[in-house]
Amino acid sequence: SGKHTLNMTDMKLPGSESVLLYTLLSSITVSTVVLNLLVIISISYFRQLQTPTNMLLLSLATSDLLVGLLVMPVEAMRFIEPCWLLGDVMCALSYIVGFTLTSASVGNMVLISIDRYVAICYPLQYPTKITRSRIEVSVSLCWACSLLYNGLILKDHLRQPDRFNSCYGECLVVISYISGTIDLVFTFIVPCSVIVILYMRVFVEAVSQARAMQSHVAAVTVTTVRVTANKSEKKAARTLGIIIFMFLMTFCPYYYPSLAGQDISNNASSWAIVSWMVYFNSCLNPLVYAFFYPWFRKSISLIVTLKILKQDCSQANIL
Repeated sequence: SGKHTLNMTDMKLPGSESVLLYTLLSSITVSTVVLNLLVIISISYFRQLQTPTNMLLLSLATSDLLVGLLVMPVEAMRFIEPCWLLGDVMCALSYIVGFTLTSASVGNMVLISIDRYVAICYPLQYPTKITRSRIEVSVSLCWACSLLYNGLILKDHLRQPDRFNSCYGECLVVISYISGTIDLVFTFIVPCSVIVILYMRVFVEAVSQARAMQSHVAAVTVTTVRVTANKSEKKAARTLGIIIFMFLMTFCPYYYPSLAGQDISNNASSWAIVSWMVYFNSCLNPLVYAFFYPWFRKSISLIVTLKILKQDCSQANIL
């Protein structure tokens, strides 16, 4: 795909259109930052919420927050302005940062699905298998690998950021078909397969547990405790299932060129829409928590009403 397709940003947008676009993209950016900040504050502050699963949600919210802070403003400018205004070094860095954060999100999703799989399919071994220190090591590895991996994919672009530019004031990146295919396998096909397979197992297990419950509902109160525990585990699995589904919906269009055997280039007219769909996923994740997790709604109200400034609020019963 050596030919340059005409990009909507090759022509300056009329004033009213760019104001409208800036308003829309700024509101998405601000929502992403605020919502993810609320998730981060909730989990970091309230002692009760510091469970292994929530440590993974914290890591996911951190990558989403950074997408809102570092990636969205730059991408909004790239999308709306006819010229790249930030120079070659920033051009190279903007892609490294964007790609690293997206890969970290994908990695976090995989860790979350493994966590849910162990919690529902091996509930008795869960406390010994999934420990806080193991989660911390997994999250650190996930971030380190994302950075290293994207540095390798974009190393030529970093060395010579202007190699694809046809004129001054352009910031072009072309990911070759080979790199694109490797990327497709590592950041899309493998993680998605792992996620989908684990969720299928979780779903099957949840259904069989529910049937087993129905068949001996008359059993004593001990089971009632386990039933309630199971209910919350299943609810968590459902919520995270929805997050994974949205992730697939927002990421598929981005990897379409690789699937179709083409180079991925940000000069294609669809690039802006496709990449914003990927970034928009960072705004959707915390919204799902808000709808599905009562603890998130409760902690938001404590944060917004500034009750968290009171002494001992971190010990509050929030679950």
